[in-house]
Amino acid sequence: MVRNAKRALSWSMAAVLWAGASLAADGPPVQEGFSTERLARIAPAMSREIEKGTVPGAVTLIARNGRIVHFEAHGFLDSAKTKPMTRDAVFRGFSMTKPFTAVAAIALMEQGRLGLRDPLAQYFPEFKDMKVYAELRDERGRTSRVTVPARRPILVWDLFRHTAGFTYGGSAPFPEMKEAYEKADIESLNGDLSNDEFVKRLAAIPLAYEPGTRWEYSVATDVLGLVVEKVAGKRLDIVLDEILFKPLRMTQTSFQLRPDQAARFADAYDADPLKADLWKLARSEQDPGKRYVHGGAGAVITAEDYFRFAQMVANGGELDGVRVLSRESVEFMLSNHIQGLEGAPTPTTGPGYGFGLGWGVRLDEGGAWIPGSKGDAMWAGAGGTSFTVDRKEGIVGIFLSAGPSTRQHTRFLFKNLLYGALVQ
Repeated sequence: MVRNAKRALSWSMAAVLWAGASLAADGPPVQEGFSTERLARIAPAMSREIEKGTVPGAVTLIARNGRIVHFEAHGFLDSAKTKPMTRDAVFRGFSMTKPFTAVAAIALMEQGRLGLRDPLAQYFPEFKDMKVYAELRDERGRTSRVTVPARRPILVWDLFRHTAGFTYGGSAPFPEMKEAYEKADIESLNGDLSNDEFVKRLAAIPLAYEPGTRWEYSVATDVLGLVVEKVAGKRLDIVLDEILFKPLRMTQTSFQLRPDQAARFADAYDADPLKADLWKLARSEQDPGKRYVHGGAGAVITAEDYFRFAQMVANGGELDGVRVLSRESVEFMLSNHIQGLEGAPTPTTGPGYGFGLGWGVRLDEGGAWIPGSKGDAMWAGAGGTSFTVDRKEGIVGIFLSAGPSTRQHTRFLFKNLLYGALVQ
């Protein structure tokens, strides 16, 4: 009887362990098309990176058809490697904030309160008569840079797809533009710029390129966030709370770290050369209202919360009975919007990607550094975070780490591991 009881307990435990898994013919267990044996490769791969000093730790999450098949914490929360990483660890989201702002803007568009063809100057007159840098060549073939009037106005569409002609100080294409951005503290790195001061200073700097002609990663999403504020009549973090965070039960996502989150706030290595400036830029513990709310970089996130957001996108705008966007709006956002333009999001996505309304979109099955599907969407944060939504395969993948200097390596490593485990 004891032996039978033990046998029953053994089978019962096995049933729990393999719940939801199916046995492929003459093969290992499979969950939602993912090999559990291959998913088990992720933890050792993360351990190797942690031992090499790539990142102190990470959280990895993979779901298919809305069901989480892998969710693990690896390594440590802190630079000294004294606090174990937890699955509910909080990370600086940086540019993984951009899709939040883009979705909120599209939600306002669905309400008839905002349009992609709207001139930016309709909301902020300071941008009405913008100047653009242009090269002038003399009779001896020597070139100099001058400014000329922009041929067309900046549109809201340009803010979504980074074709407004703005830039970031660290990646400015011209020395004089880099100097202007840094002198004006456009990204509010050294001071707390108000909305009005940000708009005033940005509008005074000539554009890098004619609006609508080139993809140039920039503060455009921060400007879009101010447009959302203007239309909604509320601060951006409050708008996002109402449109996204509360309806989707993203209880750990906000623009200010809460006291109860401090003990699980992930940190980068102190030796990371990018940490000091990026953490200073984020200022996640500070009330976001002290400066213009960074719609392109200001959120703090967790893996489970971001999964809920990404799954809403994967589902065509709906999650657990809550509809945020229409199916057609999601299709529109996940379409390439920079056809025929110069520039591409390659530094973030790798080759083979265009850009939609708020994120990179894959142009074809091939031509990239990593596996994926035509039309899959991804984006990443400067702190070491990334996500992917593959609607063709029904996949959502979330990778969170605090590793600014190694972020390109880790995001592609995770994606290779994710698709390497997909067998059905």
